[in-house]
Amino acid sequence: MTENTHKLIEYRFEQAKETLAVAEELFQSGHYRDAVNRAYYAMFYCSLGLLAAKNLGTSKHSGVLSLFSQNFVKTGLISVEAGRHLREAFELRQNSDYREFVKITALQAEEVIKNATEFIDESQKAFIKLKE
Repeated sequence: MTENTHKLIEYRFEQAKETLAVAEELFQSGHYRDAVNRAYYAMFYCSLGLLAAKNLGTSKHSGVLSLFSQNFVKTGLISVEAGRHLREAFELRQNSDYREFVKITALQAEEVIKNATEFIDESQKAFIKLKE
């Protein structure tokens, strides 16, 4: 892995942590739709970081989810549960951002934030394994 790739991965993980912190702030302020959006993006940034570790990437969210599943979930580096949480967060974010009359509850937002926290932790452990 090149030094630039390593820096990119570290940048993506830091971006994920900062974005998750914003999600938590939005949740505390009662902005549940925006909290889900930011929590999903925290997971997305981690996914981009891990894909970069394998010199993979794509410009579309669906492509990132597909590549992530193929290269990390199906290989066992990331749990099936974490992969499911990423896809569920994506779908909830899509629905709340692009469909009418979708209301995100506090419980939904709280769950996505919890899942994103676990996803980041698991992604960082997977990165350590990749470096070994």
